[in-house]
Amino acid sequence: MIQITATDFKTNLGKYLSLVDREDIHITKNGADIAVLVAPKTKLNWVDDLTGIIPGADTDVKKIKTERLTQRYASLD
Repeated sequence: MIQITATDFKTNLGKYLSLVDREDIHITKNGADIAVLVAPKTKLNWVDDLTGIIPGADTDVKKIKTERLTQRYASLD
């Protein structure tokens, strides 16, 4: 975890954007946390996070995408 001030963050934005892949960055103002900068998860990690939470759930990513797109665009036919 890196803790920096909001002023330092504004001044060195590029530096902290490159560092966020390695660790979270806590941004403070007047000594209190106001934001936390974290790297995004990879696109398929959400499926891994849900595995085991919902009993009997099918976690085939392609099937889930197909079902969601079919439901979303079915009204356009």
